[in-house]
Amino acid sequence: MVAITLPDGSVRSFDNPVSGAELAADIGPGLAKAALAIRLNGALDDLSTVIDADSDVAVITDKDEEALDLIRHDAAHVLAEAVQELWPGTQVTIGPNIENGFYYDFAREEPFTPEDLETIEKKMLDVIERNDTFTKEVWDRDKAVQTFRDMGEAYKAELIEAIPAGEDVRIYRQGDWFDLCRGPHLPSTGRVGKAFKLMKVAGAYWRGDSDNEMLQRIYGTAWRTPRELRAYLHMLEEAEKRDHRRLGREMGLFHQQEQATGSVFWHPKGWTFYRAIQNYMRLRLEAGGYVEVNTPQMVDRSLWEDSGHWEKFREHMFIAESEDRMLAIKPMNCPCHVQIFKQGQTSYRDLPLRMAEFGACARNEPSGALHGLMRVRAFVQDDAHIFCTEDQIEEETKRFIDLLASIYKDFGFEDFVIKFADRPEVRAGSDETWDRAEKALLDASRAAGVELVMNPGEGAFYGPKLEFVLRDAIGRDWQCGTHQVDFVLPERLDASYVGEDGDKHRPVMLHRAILGSFERFIGILIENYAGRFPLWLAPVQIVVATITNDSDDYARQVQAQANAAGLRAELDLRNEKINYKVREHSHAKVPVILVVGAREAEDESVAMRRLGGKQQEVLALQDALARLKEEAQSPAGKS
Repeated sequence: MVAITLPDGSVRSFDNPVSGAELAADIGPGLAKAALAIRLNGALDDLSTVIDADSDVAVITDKDEEALDLIRHDAAHVLAEAVQELWPGTQVTIGPNIENGFYYDFAREEPFTPEDLETIEKKMLDVIERNDTFTKEVWDRDKAVQTFRDMGEAYKAELIEAIPAGEDVRIYRQGDWFDLCRGPHLPSTGRVGKAFKLMKVAGAYWRGDSDNEMLQRIYGTAWRTPRELRAYLHMLEEAEKRDHRRLGREMGLFHQQEQATGSVFWHPKGWTFYRAIQNYMRLRLEAGGYVEVNTPQMVDRSLWEDSGHWEKFREHMFIAESEDRMLAIKPMNCPCHVQIFKQGQTSYRDLPLRMAEFGACARNEPSGALHGLMRVRAFVQDDAHIFCTEDQIEEETKRFIDLLASIYKDFGFEDFVIKFADRPEVRAGSDETWDRAEKALLDASRAAGVELVMNPGEGAFYGPKLEFVLRDAIGRDWQCGTHQVDFVLPERLDASYVGEDGDKHRPVMLHRAILGSFERFIGILIENYAGRFPLWLAPVQIVVATITNDSDDYARQVQAQANAAGLRAELDLRNEKINYKVREHSHAKVPVILVVGAREAEDESVAMRRLGGKQQEVLALQDALARLKEEAQSPAGKS
């Protein structure tokens, strides 16, 4: 007798072992037709897997999130089969599913072309139309090595040779074609569907090692329905239009160059934008009870050894040597904040102590991972650490989430998801300490009334964390804010406070950030708004543009009064047609253009044009400035 417990808690009993497909058919013909795989005791498995013991089982259909991973995984197998049918002798290597799609790496002398991608797509459709069943086979490891070597698949043979001798190897067959794979898979190639597209070809070193051979990687995207595919491709088109690197150049905000790889040269307009964000954040933090500090950028390795960063994070740290001492440029601010906390004697009456820093940090990111402002080596974090008692974790977590939600709303992000990331494989502290920290953060989150999405194994090495994921204007997700409970660093760095009982106690350290990296958040803002910032954020809020040079003096007065009102106004007195000036400043995403000519000078008025608008509004100068001043006020000043 086999008892199977379904997600709704109901139990189905069978006299004999039963496959996932048979279970789905027993539940109903509709589910049997829709079934793609099963989740067996928490692990994804093939529909053909036989269940021979009492188990918890869920039948996976295309309505489940796991379906996308299966579709993309199988699309990679279909891609590999199509390529080898078209170009026999091409070797296949590795082909996983990835976020939004899949890829496969091939060893082939002749490079693939864009035209080849179209040919491969057609052949993939043939493979899908054949609807070959995915069949799992278990081979002897040595037999698998020899089989792939005999086929001329040296890369596959090398992969299998890395498996310990004596272990069995999983092979999945689709028709006459087969591949090394852990699985699981869809029931057949036909279930991959037609909602896929090959995107590009790139180079990739075998096993990611630059000392190895260069392979050709074909990237693709795959979705459940053609509608999802169209939506994704449209999002990519929008993302290209909004690319912060292009807009940064066009708007004169920043540039990057090889002599400072992974760093940013902020131009006057970009730095104005940067300071507007920082000034806003400073006001919000001060109102939220934070004190601001500043700590050294280079610190002796001994502190990083004490904190655990040297062991756990060393490969990401830039190192400098001076007078036989090894220094590290700080990749984060937390150990330095503990040093400030330790100066003097702290009482329980001083807690919670909320310590903030706009800390300049550096991390040795691989050059291939760098991407504009989104991934840099030198950056500033809106970092803060809250030193508190264990009893204060709940209240401080709630306060932080409320502050974060309010700030995100001010920047135009109403929608965000909170993920709970628990202990990673590489971590500091005992399991008992992690149990306490995870329970404290979960309890605090529940008390704050927020919903959590689990993100297993993604915590910081010193504690579990909440990850705050924003959704931008075109539906992309960005993980920005974090909130971490840490019992480890205060212990390692010997931080203490005097409790009500007169004894010394360890504080809890809450690591938190709202924007994360300023650079990355600015990149997200540029792309979210496509450069069309709300007035309070725009680096240039107003351009005063003349129709003829006869009104230059009046234009100067308008600019001076706008600046006096706290507005960021520039002047355009060029001897150009006004339509040309309007087009140029619109292209630069200036929110407001105040056009002045002889009539406006005589009436002390302005013709106001809004970015994206086709009409202009004639207003008295003082009325226009009063309206714009109110609109341009920072939300921090209003709250």
